[in-house]
Formats: sequence, structure tokens, C-alpha cells
Amino acid sequence: MSYEMIAILMFASMMLMLMTGQRVFGAIGGVAAVAAILLWTPGGVNIPFSSAMKLMKWYPLLTLPMFIFMGYVLSESKIADDLYRMFHVWMGPVSGGLAIGTIGLMVLVSAMNGLSVAGMAIGATIALPELLRRGYDKRMVTGVIQAGSSLGILVPPSVVLVLYAMIARQPVGQLWLAGVLPGLMMAAAFILYIYLRCKANPALGPVLPPEERTVPMREKLRLLRAGLLPVVIFLTMMVPFVNGWTSLVESSAIGAITAFLAAVLKGRMNREVFEVSVRQTLAISCMFMWIILAALGFGAVFDGLGAVNAIDDLFTEKLGLDPWLILILMQLSFLLMGTFLDDTAMLVIVAPLYVPLVKVLGFDLIWYGVLYTITTQIAYMTPPFGYNLFLMRAMAPPEITLRDIYGSILPFVAVMLVCLALIMAFPQIALWLPNYVYGK
Repeated sequence: MSYEMIAILMFASMMLMLMTGQRVFGAIGGVAAVAAILLWTPGGVNIPFSSAMKLMKWYPLLTLPMFIFMGYVLSESKIADDLYRMFHVWMGPVSGGLAIGTIGLMVLVSAMNGLSVAGMAIGATIALPELLRRGYDKRMVTGVIQAGSSLGILVPPSVVLVLYAMIARQPVGQLWLAGVLPGLMMAAAFILYIYLRCKANPALGPVLPPEERTVPMREKLRLLRAGLLPVVIFLTMMVPFVNGWTSLVESSAIGAITAFLAAVLKGRMNREVFEVSVRQTLAISCMFMWIILAALGFGAVFDGLGAVNAIDDLFTEKLGLDPWLILILMQLSFLLMGTFLDDTAMLVIVAPLYVPLVKVLGFDLIWYGVLYTITTQIAYMTPPFGYNLFLMRAMAPPEITLRDIYGSILPFVAVMLVCLALIMAFPQIALWLPNYVYGK
């Protein structure tokens, strides 16, 4: 059997295992281990073993539990409630102001947690009931929350970009910095769309009544100070790292300790909050470690087969496809896979094939990491089987139907596609900041 056929058989076996409902790491790692042993007999056992050792020696992986713990401490201690109250008071007089404030909330939650699910949970539990109670259009606000949560895997400290860095063997710090401008650009595009739409049709996002807007300036400043606490935590973590005073792991520890102390000083750290934060941190960290281990093993077998060079030869030499066309086809495949997989699963399934292929085609892997995160987020917000759509249905009140959720997301998906096209056309949107910081 040719190496190309072996690679296709491995990929098909993995997809079949996933369709039967097996765990992602079990399907990927199991196929990799069996293929390694069948191909290289007793020596094949060294591939999964060496992948495990590589994982354990990867020092930046320590950032993963730190950032997850920081995010859960801030969300479980209800510091996110202060954020929304701040946006409520300061943005209420603007047409669509609370929806705009919700996008701002999502940006700050992303900077606290790095997981899109956390942003979705906070938005659905804190913002959604308030927006509906104040007469906001239900279709628009469900779209706002889903779109805002998409920033969680792009704005640093993005947990998914840490995972991509491990699999693609790229610096985490550069990937985070590459996500800053695209993330802020996308947030600004969402805000502009909400503002223009509510300006054209004020009934979609009515301004707050005067009695709710008349808040003393002293109270406004107090809320501003409370709401900006996550920004202060983020800066205490990122400024030393960007300036080279601390390593990435040291900065993540600073962020976790600062978040914990903030919760203690505000009197919101108790046994229940601490226990939930630690348990969730352990569960998510272990899940990511198993997935990374499986992906490394699968990638090692693929590298050993030389499958990437064979596929590159098929696309560029035999089929005569342009590298940009191949890249666009890759992005379209993400959109298709997003109908039944989440962003992490998509990455570990295609990373052994796509990441080396992108490098062979001559594209920047840091830039491609940003494209991947945006495309996968679009993928599972897209009907009919988008992952985020069903999360939203589970969290939304009964009056919001699945049809409302489907209709709500389409304008925001269009905005995200425009942003994605701009980043593809102008790679410096993603690459300027890491080049500037690391160039110094």
C-alpha cells in the first residue's frame, strides 16, 4: 500500500471513530497508536511515548491552567457582574448602547478567560435577561451574545491559540499579539453594525429611560473603577511580558495571583468559589493535555509517512492549483467541519495535514493561526448545525426559538467574513504587532 493510501485510510478511520461518538483524544490518539505499531512494528510504540515526553517538557503549557484558573475566579466571584453594570450606566443613553456594552463586556471577558464558552455563559446569564427586559429585539441580542463570545478564542490570553502554538510549534507570545488587532477590529465592526442598525431602527435597541440614566457622577466613577478591574489585571500580566521583564509562564502566574487577590479583597472569595474554580481548571486542563498528546502522536505518524509532501505535490503539481486557492479550500473545509465539531477538535484533526502544508506553500504560520481561529468560530456559528447555536439554545429563555437564533447570527457572520477577507488580503493586520514587539 502506498504512503498516500495509508494516510487517507488513517484520516478516514479517525473521522469514522469520531462519527460513532468516541472521545476526540481517543479517536485521534487510538488511530495514531495503532497505525504506528502496524507500520513500524515494535518500534512504533516509541512514537506515542516520545509525543508524551515532548508534551511534558513543553514549559509554556504551564500557562494553560493559570489562565483557566484566572478566568474562573473572575467569573465565579461575579466580578463580571460589575462590568455589565458599568456598561449599563455609561452606555445606556446611546441607541443600542446596552448591546454595544455587551460587546465591550465580551472583549473584557475574553481578556480574562480565553474561552468562547465562558463569554457565552456570562453573556447569556447576565446580559441577555437585562437586554430583553429593556425591550431590545430578541433576534438582535442573541446574535450580539453569540458574536461577542467569538472573541474569546482570538483576544489574548486565548487558550485555543496556546493549543495551536503547541501543535504548530510556534511562539505563544507572537500568536497572542497577532490576535490583538484582528480581535479589536472585529469587536469594532460588531459595534459599528449594532450602532448603525439601531440608529436606523431605534425600536431594536431603545435608550434607557431618564430615571435609570440619572446616576450620580460619584456612583458612575465607582462603577467605572470596579468595571475596569479586569483591565488592570490584564495589564499587570501582559505589560511585563511584552516588555521582556517576565516569561510567558511567569506572566500567567501573575495574572492568576492578581485575580485571586482581587476576589479576596472584594470579599467574594469563599470555599465554594475556590472549589469550583480549581475543579473546572483541572478538568479543562486535563482535557486539553489529552487532546494535544493525541494530536502530537497523529502528527508524528503523518510526518513519518511523508504524507504532507505527497498532498502538496498532488495539489500544486498534478492538479496545478494556486497556493491561495488551496488556502481558501482549507478555510472552506473548516466551515464544513464546524457543523459537527468544535474549534479544538477541528484543529487536532487537520493540524497534522494543514499546518505543514501551509508552511510548504510559503504562508506565515502565525498569520494562519489567526485565520484558523476566525474561520473555526464562524464555522460553528453557522446554521444548520453550528456548535454555538445549540449552546445558545440551551442557555436562552423559552421565548427565543431556534429559528430566532439561526436568524440572529447571519448578519454577524457576514461581518466576520468581511474581517476575515481583510486579514487574508492584508496579513500585516495580524503580523504588525508581533513583528513590532519582537523586532525591538
